[in-house]
Amino acid sequence: MFLHSVNLWNLAFYALMVFMATLGLWDVFFGFEENKCSMSYMFEYPEYQKIELPKKLAKRYPAYELYLYGEGSYAEEHKILPLTGIPVLFLPGNAGSYKQVRSIGSIALRKAEDIDFKYHFDFFSVNFNEELVALYGGSLQKQTKFVHECIKTILKLYKGQEFAPKSVAIIGHSMGGLVARALLTLKNFKQDLINLLITQATPHVAPVMPLDRFITDFYMTVNNYWILNARQINLTTLSVAGGFRDYQVRSGLTFLPKLSHHTSALSVVSSAVPKTWVSTDHLSIVWCKQLQLTTIRAFFDLIDADTKQITQNPKKKLSVLNHHFIRHPAKHFEENPSIISDLTGTSMWVPVKVSKWTYVAYNESDKIYFTFPLANHRKIYTHVYCQSTMLDTNSWIFGCINSTSMCRQGVDLSWKAELLPTIKSLTLRLQDYPSLSHLVVYVPSIHGSKFVVDCEFFKKETRSIQLPVTHLFSFGLSSRKVILNTSGLFYNIELLNFGQIYQAFKINVVSKCSGVKEEITSIYKLHIPWSYEDSLTIAQVPSTTEISVKLHIAQPENDSHVALLKMYTSSDCQYEVTVKTSFSQILGQVVRFHGGALPAYVISSILLAYGGQLYSLFSAGHCLEYATMLDKEAKPYKVDPFVIMTKFLLGPSELPKDIKIISPDLPILTVVLIIVSWTTCGAFAILLTYLYYVCKVVHLQASLTTFKNSQTVNPKHSRRSEKKSNHHKDSTAHPLRLSASDAEDSLRMHSTVINLLTWTVLLSMPSLIYWLKNLRYYFKLSPDPCKPLAFILIPTMALLGNTYTVSIKSSKLLKTTSQFPLPLAVGVIAFGSAHLYRVPCFVFIPLLLHALCNFM
Repeated sequence: MFLHSVNLWNLAFYALMVFMATLGLWDVFFGFEENKCSMSYMFEYPEYQKIELPKKLAKRYPAYELYLYGEGSYAEEHKILPLTGIPVLFLPGNAGSYKQVRSIGSIALRKAEDIDFKYHFDFFSVNFNEELVALYGGSLQKQTKFVHECIKTILKLYKGQEFAPKSVAIIGHSMGGLVARALLTLKNFKQDLINLLITQATPHVAPVMPLDRFITDFYMTVNNYWILNARQINLTTLSVAGGFRDYQVRSGLTFLPKLSHHTSALSVVSSAVPKTWVSTDHLSIVWCKQLQLTTIRAFFDLIDADTKQITQNPKKKLSVLNHHFIRHPAKHFEENPSIISDLTGTSMWVPVKVSKWTYVAYNESDKIYFTFPLANHRKIYTHVYCQSTMLDTNSWIFGCINSTSMCRQGVDLSWKAELLPTIKSLTLRLQDYPSLSHLVVYVPSIHGSKFVVDCEFFKKETRSIQLPVTHLFSFGLSSRKVILNTSGLFYNIELLNFGQIYQAFKINVVSKCSGVKEEITSIYKLHIPWSYEDSLTIAQVPSTTEISVKLHIAQPENDSHVALLKMYTSSDCQYEVTVKTSFSQILGQVVRFHGGALPAYVISSILLAYGGQLYSLFSAGHCLEYATMLDKEAKPYKVDPFVIMTKFLLGPSELPKDIKIISPDLPILTVVLIIVSWTTCGAFAILLTYLYYVCKVVHLQASLTTFKNSQTVNPKHSRRSEKKSNHHKDSTAHPLRLSASDAEDSLRMHSTVINLLTWTVLLSMPSLIYWLKNLRYYFKLSPDPCKPLAFILIPTMALLGNTYTVSIKSSKLLKTTSQFPLPLAVGVIAFGSAHLYRVPCFVFIPLLLHALCNFM
């Protein structure tokens, strides 16, 4: 039927749209790097000791529990309370398990063993009964209050100890991170109870799928509080995103708001974290060994030696987090590093006067200081670059002040270096260090280890190359190319006109090397200066390497920085860099950023077709096919211009939340269903009413089929029956008393209504699933986001289930009803794209008017 109603051009268009959507979905779900996370394993059997809660608390929260993690003998020791360590509380996210704490808990235990338990952490975890809080927000406030009680309970476990903690650190995964931030909104919560907050893949900006008003209200409360009270909030917070592998929570949602007066918050993507450098999916972020090692190193560096607890100094906290998560200088963290270092001892001093220098160290018995005089180089070059493949944590590069050939003390420049997967590197602008007379590179005495040190002086313009990206609509058919002919060690490729989230490119780097006998590694780093979302690619040259280039966050309007492709190259190779648009990745970005609005657009299209059917019934006296009206009426240009104007005029305005409940005289079934909605779950009552409606339509379809079959068998009797039914206009009559055309019109109308109702039921499913999952604890869902909708939708569906087109053709309200779906379709896109729970509010209006056509 659908193929007969849609012409070939439209069918080709629909096929193209489906193909493009499939490409976009494929890019989101499969178009990313393989999982490079190492699995974290427990050395001993993990144990979860249940912490006994006060009886009143356990009775108030019967579904929630608190556990202490341990392994082997450590777990046995801690069964005897009180505790002596540093408390850390893990909060799982949507459908998350309290057992997810085992990865980071086990790594922390191994680290404590390495230092003979001079310091150790006690990891606690909350069991939220794996609630689906990303789908149903009614329990978020309850979880927040329970966590508050858990913190107070945890601190009581350390009573009487010499170094008893006064606060806890919190690690929150997914929605657990949002619950942790919500603690500050509680009236009786003391901010000092939390000393550090680290969130993993937490959507801080907005919910991934806003399926009920409780989720959006919770987000609004939390984010407004953090913005309005930013000056008073001194809680150091770190948000870690998973990158493009995490298709459940896109990284752009995890970035905490940047406020000029709130400097204690950091946001970073895992691919940019030093010593991690991998993208993680939504679950692997809690067990990815590289990331958990980085987190534990930071925890131990945060310990105050005097209190044996996490430091209360906010500057030290930020310094530690910057050191481990933003820029690692390949040195152990020091709170107050000594800038001046002694360069004395029995060492060789070797002057180097060339502008480009390489030294291969192997089995060196003496310490060597290589000195580079800067006076002559300043006249020719603007920068100096050095790198070393020896990745130890000792100082390796210094600056001498007013020296001729050697100096006893030097400025330790190693703190300005950057750690990369295979090298540590340093780039200095010479004019920033006018007092330095020499640059000194230190090579220690080594035995059996081989490493290479390289240095070169260069002019910035010779290493900074501009490469404009290709146009969005080039579809990958055209490309732009640069060739690096010089034998440099470092290049900055400036990617011009690249700053929007809908842009996506593939960069191909072809390396050609001459006279290379050993394996050489090159590093390509995509650096985004306006957010910490860098990514690294390691290539063995010569080779051809493909790099995907796209953004998590668009470039701010007032930001003039340029995205860079930093290339750490070999002087023995030449490189050719080509950029071209990746259309499949562009579609992936569209799905990633706007896929959540798809239900709103689908329902908007159905509303337009529904309005067309009502109007055809008013003007022509019969209802057209759904597919025909969908093809004719569901045009984006009818909706989007009004959406743009509405959003421009209304700005942040919201629709009123108060819903008027109409209570017409309904059958007993309707009353029963309303009682079900009141006493159990609104979504459950809506589902039952929907099934009742579907049964009525199926019964009508079966009756019509039987009628047509009897018409084929006994045409004379059928004609008499049809003549008889033409005189019968009662809308409550049995379907067989209707004419065949009226029954077909009714079925067409009902099929469209079922389409609308199906989406309404689907959008109410999260709260139903949550209710069913927790039925053993609570018979009545409270709060219930679907209850107001159920009170209106149940009687409306009951009326529509017994409504036929013949009974509303002459209604005075029909013309008005047919004109409503267009503005409502605009409203669905304007207000429902970002808040899906608002969509049913627009859907029930034409359904209600349709039902009222029976009486007016």
